[in-house]
Amino acid sequence: MQFFEMHHFAGHVNETFEADVDTGDGNAPFVLMQVQPLASASSFRQAFSLLFHNTAAILFAQRTYTMRHPQLGEFGIFLVPVARDRDGFVYQAVFN
Repeated sequence: MQFFEMHHFAGHVNETFEADVDTGDGNAPFVLMQVQPLASASSFRQAFSLLFHNTAAILFAQRTYTMRHPQLGEFGIFLVPVARDRDGFVYQAVFN
């Protein structure tokens, strides 16, 4: 299990992460839109959230996806759909 902090993602906004989505096509591109700190009661690490955008016409379910990125490697991330726009859906991951 990897232990991510906000700085791991901060330099990768607008980059594409590939996720295994089990739709028959195998992978789907998720573009990292935002990395944002969150209020946290823990002094262990800063809580943060990530927002990803996917342009598929279908909504992917809330669950853990295996994602790949050229610099960050392969890791599991729990994504929750939080919004829809005219070009697809927005998904959030929270680290606390």
